[in-house]
Amino acid sequence: MSYYLFKSFEILHKIPERGFCEEQTSKFIGDELTKLGMEVRRGVGGTGVVAVHDSGVPGPVVALRADMDALEFEIEGKKVLKHACGHDAHSAMVLSATKELMEGGIRRGKFYSVFQPAEELGKGALAMIDSGEINEVEEMFGIHLRPYNEKPLGKATCALVHNSSYKISVRIRGKLAHGARPHLGINAAEAAVMAVNGVNSIRLDPGKSYSVKVTRIRTGGNSLNTIPDDVELAFDLRAENNDLMEKLLEKAKGAIKGGAEALGAVAEFTDISGIPAAEYSEEMVQLAREAVTDVLGECDDPLMTAGGEDFHFFSKKANIKTAYIGLGADLRPGLHDPHMTFDKNSLVAGKEILKKLIIKRLG
Repeated sequence: MSYYLFKSFEILHKIPERGFCEEQTSKFIGDELTKLGMEVRRGVGGTGVVAVHDSGVPGPVVALRADMDALEFEIEGKKVLKHACGHDAHSAMVLSATKELMEGGIRRGKFYSVFQPAEELGKGALAMIDSGEINEVEEMFGIHLRPYNEKPLGKATCALVHNSSYKISVRIRGKLAHGARPHLGINAAEAAVMAVNGVNSIRLDPGKSYSVKVTRIRTGGNSLNTIPDDVELAFDLRAENNDLMEKLLEKAKGAIKGGAEALGAVAEFTDISGIPAAEYSEEMVQLAREAVTDVLGECDDPLMTAGGEDFHFFSKKANIKTAYIGLGADLRPGLHDPHMTFDKNSLVAGKEILKKLIIKRLG
């Protein structure tokens, strides 16, 4: 059975595609699922694929979910796409687990195999939900490879606890003037500095994990003797739970607006978007703990990470009970690194854990 798993990974690894453009990836996955005799729905949420098997016996409706998109890098002056976050591995594990489950592991309920586009854009899960094609799913499990310094090979956690992650984009509008007559203008650059300093002064409960930092400052024009009237700012916000993120967003918007207005400028928010923090079902996490223990002999406790994951829209927006496994894979040097590698043997354990989860619910 490992041959199919490794072969699927090899094929997927060679066809990295950006979010909502996973045409080759979704075709390969859809064709493989069709061979298994499942009801296959293509083009879900753009380029997503959903396959369904109904046992004909009443029971839960349970899904395995994988992400499919790759990342774009600039290497030696050329833009290249690479699977540097393990989505090829996740898809291979879910596809292989699905194949083995279809060969005799489903005895009750309905089984969904879900392949999602555009996780890196933070929009793929919402697109799948909005499609209506997973409306009846009640429970869902996901999996993600972890870096070596988080989770070693042969280990796994029953719950990878992601932070909420948001981005704020804003334009500071001032008034253009000559550098010799600054009193006639409103310096958007100085107003931007005030906004950034205001954001950096935000204080929330020190016992909670959160961060906010400026990630872009860009002024218009090339003249060095002109008072700028337009500055673009962007901020990255992280918080350990959704309530804390609401407070952080409110304070950040107030600090940006107040900082700009202090110098007579105006802050125009052009984009405020993000993804929720993990909110898992205790029942699903316990099932994940049991499945990991069955396969690896023991299961590590939940692992906190400041990273974000749009998987959590499935619980937040679709009220699906979820759990998300963090799989040790000796992954180096780290996620989102174009030189990322990992131990392929970890895929076998991941596939077996996913199988165990479905068998426990539908077997």
